[in-house]
Amino acid sequence: MGPVVLASQLAAGIGVIAGAMIVKTAMDQTGMNPMSSSSRPRCSTCNGTGRITCLCTRWSDGDIGCSTCAGSGRMVCRSCGGSGTGRPLPVQLSVRNNRPPPYS
Repeated sequence: MGPVVLASQLAAGIGVIAGAMIVKTAMDQTGMNPMSSSSRPRCSTCNGTGRITCLCTRWSDGDIGCSTCAGSGRMVCRSCGGSGTGRPLPVQLSVRNNRPPPYS
């Protein structure tokens, strides 16, 4: 192997490592890292699976299946929408002062 080939392979390897570091940094900053469980808590309803027992199994007499679960007996979680992670709910609080004004 000549020095030119060795230098080009070394430069390509450094480029791959630098690209991987850039992608990792971007994923950490945006919270898209699937390995970090601290940024996205598990859904408490489905325990992170994204699926729950279908309603058709509650009233079933042995046969399981409906159009919602397509015969599997499991449907998309209604709390997380199938993502398996908890989603914060936007809440708007309104506070009213119901006390009469003080008499002077």
